[in-house]
Amino acid sequence: MDLTSYAEWAIRLVNDPDPPPELRRLREELTAVFDAAGEEKAVAQRLNALLVRYPVRPQLSAHDGQRWHLHLAEDAAASAVMGLAAVVAELGVDRLGRCQEPRCATAFLDTSSNRSRRYCSPRCATRANVAAYRARRRNAS
Repeated sequence: MDLTSYAEWAIRLVNDPDPPPELRRLREELTAVFDAAGEEKAVAQRLNALLVRYPVRPQLSAHDGQRWHLHLAEDAAASAVMGLAAVVAELGVDRLGRCQEPRCATAFLDTSSNRSRRYCSPRCATRANVAAYRARRRNAS
C-alpha cells in the first residue's frame, strides 16, 4: 500500500492558507512537524502524538473496476497523519522540507532519488537561481 498520496494530502493541508475550520488545528500540528524537520526525535514525537489523536481505521474497498485493496478510513485527518508517518518511517525525516527560496516557506516531500530537493517547485528554484545569478553579476561589476 503506497501511502505517499496520503502524505501529499498532509502537505497540501500544511500549505493551505485557509483550511476548513475543522482542519485548522491539524494544520497547525502538521506545520509543527515540518518546522521540526531537522530534528528526527522531535518529528517522531510529534507524529506519534498525532497518530494517537487521529487513529487510522483501514478498510477494504473495491471501486472503479479495481480489485479489493486497502484504503485508510474516510477520516481525512487520520489519513494525512498516517501517510506522513509512513513516509517518514520508510524514507526518513530528511524527506520533509521547507522551500529555501527566501520569499517562500512552502512545505514539500522530497521524493528525489538523491535527497537533494531544496525548493517546493521549479518556479521557486528558478526564482532563487535567477536571484543568485543577478547577485553574482552585480558583485562582479
